[in-house]
Parts: sequence; C-alpha cells; structure tokens
Amino acid sequence: METHRTFCRFCHANCAMLVDVEDGRVVAVRGDPDDPVYGGYTCMKGRELPDSHNAPHRLTRSLVRGPDGQFRETPMAEALAFVGDGLKRIIDSHGPHAVALFMGSGGYQNSAAWAATHALAQAIGTRNFFTSVTLDQPAKVFTTARYGKWMGGANLFSEADVAFLVGNNPIVSHYSPPGGVPPFSPSRRIRDRKAAGMKLIVADPRLAEVGMLADIYLPVKPGEDPALLAGMLRVIITEGLYDRNFVAAHVDGLDALAQAVAPFTPEVAAARAGVEAELLVKAARMFAGAQRGCAVTGTGPEMAGNGTLTEYLVTAMNTLCARFQQEGEKAAIPRIFTPATPRKAQVGPKVPLFGAEGMPKSRFRGLGHLGVEMPCNVLADEILTPGEGQIRALISVGGNPEVGFPNQLKMRRALDSLALFVQIDPWMSASAKRATVVLAPKQCLEREDINNLSEWWHEEPYARYVEAVATAPGDVIDEYEMMWHLAKHLGLQLQLPGGPVPMDSCPPKVQFLDLMTAGCIVAPSKVREDARAAGGAAIIYSELHPIVEPADPDACERFDLAAGDMPGALARYAADEARAAGFDFRLISRRSKARFNSIGHPLERLRARAKTNPAYIHPADLAELGIADGAIIEIRSAHATIHGVARASDRVRRGIVSMAHAFGDSDAGKEDVLEKGASTNRLTSDEVDYDPITGQALQSAIPVKVALAA
Repeated sequence: METHRTFCRFCHANCAMLVDVEDGRVVAVRGDPDDPVYGGYTCMKGRELPDSHNAPHRLTRSLVRGPDGQFRETPMAEALAFVGDGLKRIIDSHGPHAVALFMGSGGYQNSAAWAATHALAQAIGTRNFFTSVTLDQPAKVFTTARYGKWMGGANLFSEADVAFLVGNNPIVSHYSPPGGVPPFSPSRRIRDRKAAGMKLIVADPRLAEVGMLADIYLPVKPGEDPALLAGMLRVIITEGLYDRNFVAAHVDGLDALAQAVAPFTPEVAAARAGVEAELLVKAARMFAGAQRGCAVTGTGPEMAGNGTLTEYLVTAMNTLCARFQQEGEKAAIPRIFTPATPRKAQVGPKVPLFGAEGMPKSRFRGLGHLGVEMPCNVLADEILTPGEGQIRALISVGGNPEVGFPNQLKMRRALDSLALFVQIDPWMSASAKRATVVLAPKQCLEREDINNLSEWWHEEPYARYVEAVATAPGDVIDEYEMMWHLAKHLGLQLQLPGGPVPMDSCPPKVQFLDLMTAGCIVAPSKVREDARAAGGAAIIYSELHPIVEPADPDACERFDLAAGDMPGALARYAADEARAAGFDFRLISRRSKARFNSIGHPLERLRARAKTNPAYIHPADLAELGIADGAIIEIRSAHATIHGVARASDRVRRGIVSMAHAFGDSDAGKEDVLEKGASTNRLTSDEVDYDPITGQALQSAIPVKVALAA
C-alpha cells in the first residue's frame, strides 16, 4: 500500500487529496489535511473516485459499432484509425466545416484536453468548436468584456466585507465567478468571513444551502433578476452610494444607466421581482455601503432568460462601487499556468468576443462565434439541416450531448443522423449508446495533470503538478493523445501557443503542457520539479504574486455602461411582462450534491443517494393540486413532457418546480422515473426563448403545467 498526494478532478474545485494505492489499484481517497488551501476538504462526489476507477462497468476498451448495429471491443489504435479514416472521407467530400468537436464538463477536468481538442479543430479548419460554457453561463464569459475590464482584477473574497450571490449556491455547485466564494471548502470560507464581519446577501427563488447563511435573503421570482438588480442600482445611484471618484475617473454611461433604472422604484422593482421593497433597499445600501466585495451570479440567472442583461447589471453594480483591486494591492487570481497579463490600476482595452468582423457565423438564428467557439444552441440544426457546412461528424470529449443540451429529442435525432459520432467516455452514457465509436479514456488518477482549471478561483499563486498514481486498466489513453493520433492520421500539424507540437511521436504530457501554457508565470515542467521535491504537495509561489501596478501615464480607456445598448435592453425588459398563457408554474434549475452536471450517474453510491430527480414544490401548491408528497407527476412545457417525483419543500416559492438540470437518462419515463430521473432539457427549445447574442436557451424559469401523472 502506498499513499500519494494528488488532487480530485471530478469537478473544477480540484480538491487536494491523499490516495491509497495497492498494486496500481485505487483503494481509498480522503482530503489532504496538510494542504494549506483545502485543509482536508472533499465532497461526496470526489470521495467516490475509487468506484469511478474500479467499477466493473467502466469502459476499459474502445467500442466500434459494426454493420449490424452492435458494438464490438476494438484496440485503441484500430478504433482511432477507424475514426481517422471516417474523418478523412467526410472532410474530402464535404469540407472541414462538416466536422464538429464538443468539449463537455468532463473534458475540462483533463488539463490538456481543451487545448488538444481546440488545436485539432484549428488544424482541421472547422469553425464548429463547441464547449459546455455556452450551455449554461456564456454571458459572464463572453459579453461583459465589451463594457471594459479592470486590469487589476476584482476584490478578493478573503478580504470582502460584503458578498452578493445572485442565483449562486457555491456550497453545492462548488462554483462562483472570480470575486465570489472560492470552491474550496465553500461553507467554511463563508462562515469564516461572516465571523470576521462580512455581510451576505443572497437572491434565489429557492432557499438554498447558502441562503440559510444569508443576512438578507431575497426570494426573487424566476427570471426576474433584472428587476431586482435594476431596483438596487436605482437606490445606489439616486442616494449617491456609488464611488463617485472612481466613476468620474473611469466610467462612462452612468447617465444612460440612471435613466434606464429610473422606472424601477423600490416598489415597482420589488413587486416584479417578488421581494419586499424594504429588503431590496436594505440590500442595496448594505452592498454599496461596504468597502470591498463583489456581486456574482450562478447558472440559474443565465439559464432563466435575460442572461446578458442580468450579467450587465451585475457588472454595472460592481463597477459603480469600484469593487476592484487597486494600485499596490495583490492582484486578484494570480494564475500560475495562464499566460501572464499586465496587472495595472486601469481599464484595459475592450475585447469584442462576439459579432466582430471576420468572426465565423452559424447558418442559424444570426448566431456566431463567442470567442473561439460556436454556441451550442445551433449544433442540432447544423447537423440536421442539409446544405453547405452541414455537420456530418461530431467528436464529443467528456460531454453528454443528449442529456446536457436543450431540445433533447431534437438533439437525439441529430446524433442519430450523424455519419460519424465519436464519444470519448468511460461509461455507456446516454450519448455513448448512440455513438459510432466510443473511445475509452484514462481516468484522472491514471494520468498527469496541472490545476489550470481551478487556478481561476485561487486567490494566491497555488500550483499543482500531479503524477499518475494508479495503473490504467485495459486499453485506455489520455484524451490529448487521442487528438494527437487523429491529427497524425489526417496528416495535420497541431499548433499550441508555444509553437508546433512534435508530430513524429506523441510528446509526453509535460511537454504538451509546457507548449500549451507558453508565457505563463511558472512552466508546468518547473512546477513538476518543485512538486516532486515537495513530495507531490502543492507549491505556493508567494514571491511571484503579481502586485497591481500604477496606471500608465497615458491610460485613457474607460468603462462604458452604455455599450451595446444595454440600457435600452433594460427598458425593453421593463415594458415586457408577458407570461406564457396557461402555464402556471416555473421550473427552475438546481444543482445536485451527488452529480456534476450529467457526471456521476453511473457510480453506485452516488446513484443510491439520488436515484431520481425530485421535483421540489411548495406544500401549499401540492395541496391545491391534490398531489401527495412522493407521487409521480407530469410536468409539461410548450415543447414536451417529462415525469418527476413530487417532493414537498417550503424552501421554494409558491408557483415553482425545482429540479436538477442535465440529470439522469434521457429515456426515463413514467414507469422508471423512480430509478432514472428525468432530464429537464427535454422541456426546452433552442429555437424560441433564447438569448440573441449567446444563443443561451431558456433552461430555467421554464413555463410548465403540473398534474398528477395519469
């Protein structure tokens, strides 16, 4: 028995772990109590890594579907050659845009997979690179840079005296944007800051775990976050609570914003948002009256419609209150492995991440590239619709498109119509069952990795390089190796920021990571050396923490709160209070402690904790409908119907159904809903109720009807 230091890669929190290994097999995992950041913390999902690695139904050999429609186990080299030949035929016949690549939540947990997948997409020459970012939170990633970005970064949560969480439950999701709660033992971090005097404001239709800790809890109606935020901004502006010196020096567009929020008096805003006017005003004064601390959002507000508008209003609130690190302070989120950028007390140049001249466009709904990726909203139509540019081959890396995408039945038809569907997956997921080829990857403890994903939440220069500690079973390889072999088979050259990838033989992962992170503060190979010297422990490069430098003497960039006619978007929102006729309930998304999006369903103990996807409804609503707690119910939207198990909860507003998104198996029906759990994505559409910029489909605040199942 040997014990190794490593970190979990079930989700993006990357918790520090001790792993017991015997004869190359993972025996047990537990939190590393000596880690200076995590202090022994893990969650129930991460503690199931032994089951994930050792489960008898894990795929350890790749599968290729034969002419008879049946899968047969196939050596990895042969499966990759089969895929490479298929890709070549499709590209030769239909061009590079006939190939699409999708990076799902699971793929992100491999430190090299995103870069390798994107490099393959670029080498092929396809515009069709998709990621799960555009499924849940694209606005905060791709739209706020047009208003301006503070080069020193946002205030640190560890120094905050106020935190405002809008639809964000970091205790379960292990996620907050930078400036929010780091996902490392989040409950303890919140309690520690509150003990030091921090005030916590939470806005959420459901009294989630973090709401139980709030000083002010605002039970906002689903999809009405803009009303709440506009009302709070009106209080901050009219009472002069914003940082006037900062605004005078760095901000344009205040007058346009003030005019847009003027109709949202506390009474009007509170009525539409479904909160008490006095609490709205108190929350605005509490937030603006503090010296440090940020407002952040979670998945729900973006999925609930008006995602771009909601993110704009949160950005405006943080900007008016100057919630940024200033000259001489430690820069926010130092990021060891991300290419270094100047950290200065000034507004950086605005970055057009959508709609700029030359950015690729989809054939549908006027949507186009967000940064370097196409919005997931258009994938199904790009597959199903004939014509130039039709997608005929899809490679899915660690995703589950059938369960995770909106308009689920349409996505199922799309997957079934592909000439070549390659699913990289350790399980026979709903998507894998429809694939042409299933490639079996290594799992996290069987490969080397760096913590380049979680470093976006570390407030200090914390770096990890971990070795493979378990023996990979069967015939599995790392995802980056799969992309390299496919490029080699196609005769293509992969390029990374550090230059061309050697194509004579597959480079070791440390070399790939060094090329991938060129220009970073400390190269992965150096971190590996330091980690080995420290017995595999984390390295904190305190001496390399960037300090916010003075502004350039000629700095002239300013925030623009009127960019993109966002004040006009708020006015249009104010004028539109339409509700879907006949649909009396709103179904909101939530996170599950036993799942990470669609990941975790195959694991026995996690499945035992959450066999189904309960539909949480207020007891008074159940009584009014004549539905008993535990009854099977029918939930119908304008697009489709699913079944759920009613669960009474007085922690949700009346008129709400609360269910986890991307849950379970797409085949779940009335007969087996108790064992499988339904996916709410079947209720949604990618053709109506979508954000015109990001394509974000309405996946929360979905208008539904609820009835006892017939």
